[in-house]
Amino acid sequence: MFGIADLTLYEILDDRFRTGRCANGDARLDRLYDDCRWAEGPLYLPAWRQLVWSDIPNDRMLRWDEATGAVSVFRSPAGHPNGNTLDREGRLITCEQGNRRVTRTEPDGTLTVIADRFDGKRLNSPNDAVVHSDGSVWFSDPDFGITSDYEGLRAPSEIGACNLYRADPATGAVRMVADGFLGPNGLAFSPDESELYAADTRAGHIRAFKVTDDGSLTGDRVFTDCPSVDNIRFDDQGRLWAAAMASGVHCYAQDGTLTGRVRVPEPVSNIAFGGPKNNRLFITATTSLYSLVMSVTGLPRVR
Repeated sequence: MFGIADLTLYEILDDRFRTGRCANGDARLDRLYDDCRWAEGPLYLPAWRQLVWSDIPNDRMLRWDEATGAVSVFRSPAGHPNGNTLDREGRLITCEQGNRRVTRTEPDGTLTVIADRFDGKRLNSPNDAVVHSDGSVWFSDPDFGITSDYEGLRAPSEIGACNLYRADPATGAVRMVADGFLGPNGLAFSPDESELYAADTRAGHIRAFKVTDDGSLTGDRVFTDCPSVDNIRFDDQGRLWAAAMASGVHCYAQDGTLTGRVRVPEPVSNIAFGGPKNNRLFITATTSLYSLVMSVTGLPRVR
C-alpha cells in the first residue's frame, strides 16, 4: 500500500460539500493494489474485514485483507465478473458478464443461479445488482460483455435491448422493471427504499424511479446528468456518490446538484463504502484499487 498525496484531492463545487464535511477525511488516496486490467465491483465483507472485487478482462475476483493488506485470488475463472453485493443473509451476489447470469455463492462455496434468462431468452451481460429488504434481487443488463471478447464473450443479444430486472425472492421469476436504457449500469436504492436510482453510462445520466409495494417502478425521471457515469452509492445523509469514469468520484445533493468531486489519477469504475465504521470509500479505477477514509459514512449495511 502506498499513498498518493494531492492538495486538490477534493474539488468543492457547492458549499454543501464543505458544510457537509465531505472533504474532511484523508488528504490522500491509498493505492491498495495495481495489477488489474479493468477493476470493478468492490464489496466490503464486514464479518471478515475483507474486500472482494472483480478484474473483468482477467476473469477473476480478488480479495484484499484489511488486517494484513494481503491480496489473493478469491475466484478464477469467475465468468468475467462485474458487480457484487450481499443478500439479506450475507451471501455474495455476483453479476457474471461472461456467463450472462447473476449468481449467489452459498456458504459451502457452491454457486446458485439467480437469473440467466428473461422470457426464455439469455440475458445480455448482467452488470450490477442490489438487494431489496424483501429479498428481491434487482440487476442491470447492458450489452457490455457481449460486444467483444475483452470483458466477456462476443455474441448477439437475444433480448435486443438493455433493461433492468427484478428476481422474485419466493418464486425466482425474473421480471423486467424498466427499459429505454442505452447502457444501464450501477444501481442504488434510496435510504428509505422508496426510489431506485440507475446509472445509464451511454446516456450520461442517472435515472430515478418510484418503487411500488408490488415491486414495480413508476415515475421515471432524470435525477442528474453525469457523463460516463458507472456505479452509484448513497451515504447515510442521502447524498449520492457516483463513479464517473472521466472525472473521478462525484457527490450529488438530494436535489441532483453536483457539490464536489474526489479526484482519482485513473478512470474510475466503481465505489463502495466499507471498513469497521463504514466510512472508508473503496474505489476501483482501471488497474487499481484505492481507498480513502472519510468523514462521510455509507448507508447502514443491514436495513
